Amino acid sequence: MSNRLNLTHRPRRLRQNASIRGIVSETSLRPMNLVQPFFMVEGTGVREPISSLPGQFRLSVDELEKAVLKCRDVGIPAIALFPKINDADKSEDAKAAYDDNGLVPMAIKRLKSIVPEVLVIGDIALDPYSSLGQDGIVEDGVILNDETIEVLVQQAICQARAGVDMVAPSDMMDGRIGAIRQGLDKAGFQDVMIMAYSAKYASSFYGPFRDALDSAPRGGADKKTYQMDPANSKEAIYETTLDIEEGADIVMVKPALPYLDIVRDLATSLTTPIAAYHVSGEYAMLKAAALNGWLDDDACMLESLTAIRRAGATMIFTYAALDLCERGLIR
Repeated sequence: MSNRLNLTHRPRRLRQNASIRGIVSETSLRPMNLVQPFFMVEGTGVREPISSLPGQFRLSVDELEKAVLKCRDVGIPAIALFPKINDADKSEDAKAAYDDNGLVPMAIKRLKSIVPEVLVIGDIALDPYSSLGQDGIVEDGVILNDETIEVLVQQAICQARAGVDMVAPSDMMDGRIGAIRQGLDKAGFQDVMIMAYSAKYASSFYGPFRDALDSAPRGGADKKTYQMDPANSKEAIYETTLDIEEGADIVMVKPALPYLDIVRDLATSLTTPIAAYHVSGEYAMLKAAALNGWLDDDACMLESLTAIRRAGATMIFTYAALDLCERGLIR
């Protein structure tokens, strides 16, 4: 009889039932890892379905309050706010972005008074407020970087006055993180955190999001002139390093699944927490395929989010967060 050990079946033995698979799992996916984005509109009692994002709605602040309470109850620690602004309030200078009586500041105040334990993340960008659908101020077809930053700083301070926990500049202007950090500190908001969209690509996966906010570009500049080229990876490391040096507390990769290599590169080279945005197009593709009976929606969504975590994301923005947690698929 041979004394040689038989290791042939060891991998299979560690996969034979759910209990052992759970014990040896290398990657965890829990409510604490998720951020639920919400779309907001003016009004009361509004819960308007978004056709390109099945299961998602444009919510008035009172309906948003109910949804955030549900997030708290299932253990989701943070939400992100994105406003659909009335056309009458849009302008080329996007001045509504820093109106203290605007939709976002009023929502922040209400949420922090009712659900203070849930982190509120405010988007810092001008496209919802711009009549051109651009993230910056445009002149003769060119984004004015420094003039845009002045408005972004005002927007961040406006949200800080309302009580926001974290601002998330998603505009990709050069130098905006340092300017926002300096502006917040000078205004007395040293504890307001900054999550920088550091590696935000000029992606084709944003369509349903722009539909939800009616923020698609209408002219002016080309977003490819300020968002990152999908062909580049080294640039992501450069951009992210600059944002950290300027004061970013968390950095973001957007989109997530087509850029898992970027998430991995940053996670292995940095100590700063990495966020990844499972964007509207990624979500909508799975939902559309499921509605046609081509994919198992839940299984594919969980596999996608697990892959993002496995790549090294500390936190994931996903429209599926509340639904999956409410149904106990993530717990």
